[in-house]
Amino acid sequence: MSTTSEQLADLSATTLLRFATAGSVDDGKSTLVGRLLHDSKSVLVDQLEAVEAASLSRGQDAPDLALLTDGLRAEREQGITIDVAYRYFATPRRRFILADTPGHVQYTRNMVTGASTAELAVVLVDARNGVVEQTRRHAAVAALLRVPHVVLAVNKMDLVDYAEPVFAKIAEEFTTYASELGVPEITAIPISALAGDNVVEPSANMDWYGGPTVLEHLETVPVSHDLTACHARFPVQYVIRPQTAEHPDYRGYAGQIAAGAFRVGEPVTVLPSGRTSTITAIDALGESVDIAWAPQSVTIRLADDIDISRGDLIAPAGDAPATTQDVVATVCHVADQPLAVGQRVLLKHTTRTVKAIVKDIPSRLTLDDLSQHPAPGQLVANDIGRVVVRTAEPLALDTYADSRRTGSFLLIDPADGTTLAAGMAGESFASAKALPAQDDEDGWDF
Repeated sequence: MSTTSEQLADLSATTLLRFATAGSVDDGKSTLVGRLLHDSKSVLVDQLEAVEAASLSRGQDAPDLALLTDGLRAEREQGITIDVAYRYFATPRRRFILADTPGHVQYTRNMVTGASTAELAVVLVDARNGVVEQTRRHAAVAALLRVPHVVLAVNKMDLVDYAEPVFAKIAEEFTTYASELGVPEITAIPISALAGDNVVEPSANMDWYGGPTVLEHLETVPVSHDLTACHARFPVQYVIRPQTAEHPDYRGYAGQIAAGAFRVGEPVTVLPSGRTSTITAIDALGESVDIAWAPQSVTIRLADDIDISRGDLIAPAGDAPATTQDVVATVCHVADQPLAVGQRVLLKHTTRTVKAIVKDIPSRLTLDDLSQHPAPGQLVANDIGRVVVRTAEPLALDTYADSRRTGSFLLIDPADGTTLAAGMAGESFASAKALPAQDDEDGWDF
C-alpha cells in the first residue's frame, strides 16, 4: 500500500479542534462548557438527569450545568474546578476535544497541561470584575504556549444589564495586553453562560453585537495543519530487531512522527551522532508505505547499520536541528518545591532523558506590566521565568516557535520523578527580544 503526496495534502486539513478554557475563579468556565455541551445536544439523557438530581438535592431550581464537567467531589462541594476536565463532543461541522482548566491561581499549572496541545484558548472574564491578575496570567500562558487563537469571553453580561460600554472597555484592555504578548489573533465575544446568550444561539439581549457566537467561532476558526511544511522530526522510541528465521536481518526504528513527513528514499541524519543514511522502508500497521506523516506511529528502516537507540532523533539530512548542551528557555514552574540555581535535574525531551544542571535563572516574569524581575535566584509554584540549563549530553532541540512538540521539554526531580517545570526553548513571547547570552561559568561537572 502506498500513499501519494496528494493524499497527504488532503489529510493535512483536519476537522478536529483542540481548545482549552481558562479564567479566574467563579468566572463561569464550567458553566460555559456545560451550556456549550447542553445547547449543542452533546449531553446524554442520563448525564442530564444526574445533573438535575444533583442540582435539586442542593436546593437549586434549575440544573447547574457546571456539574457536567466538575466531576470530583471536592469540586462539587466547593463549586470550583480543581483538575483539568477533558470533554469530547461534535457538531455536524467539526469535532472537538475540550480541556476545562482550573481558574484558581493554585492550579495555574493545570492550565499549562490543558493548553499545551490546544489550537485555541477561551479566556473568560467576569463582566463585573474586568481583567484581573489571573486573566493576565492565563493570557501569558496562552502566549508562551504559542496558542494561535484566543477567544475573550466576557461572561455574566446579564449582571451588568448587557451594557455595551462594559464589554468594549474589557475587550480593549485585554486585546492591548494580549497583543503585547504576541498573541496573533484575539476574538472578543459578550456572553451569559447561565442564560445561554451568545454561547450556541445569538442573544436577543445584545443587538449591538454582530459577531459570532462561541460555538459558531469554534466551528469556523481556521485550523491549518500543513504537515508538508513542518520540520520533519522522528524521535526513536524503540529498536525492533527480531533476529528470527523469518526476519534474520530486520532492523527497524519505531516511534511516533513528531512533525512533518518522511518518504522512502529520503536522506536523513541521526542525532546527536550526526551519522547519515537513507530511508529504505517505512512500515505502518504491518504494511509498507511510501510516505508517513505526523502523528502516525511507524517503523523506519535505514540503508546503513547505525548505532541508534531510544532517544535519538531522525531528521531530513538538509533540515536537521543543531545539537546543544546549553538550553535557554522559558519555563512554567509546576511543582510545590522551588527550582533553584545549581539544582541537578533530569531534562526530558521527546523520548530522550538526560542529566542536567540549572546554571542560571536570569529573570522571572511580572505579569502586571510584563517586566522581567532580574536574577530571582529561584522559581516557585506557578512562576514563569527564564532559565539556562546545561545538559550532560547533546540535545537535538528545536525552538518552541518552530515546533511545539520538539521545542518543549520537562524538568524532572531525579530523586522522586516529580515534574518541576514545563519548558519552551528559545524566545518566550512572539514580540519579545532575546535575552543576552550568558557567560559560561567554571566549576560545572559538564
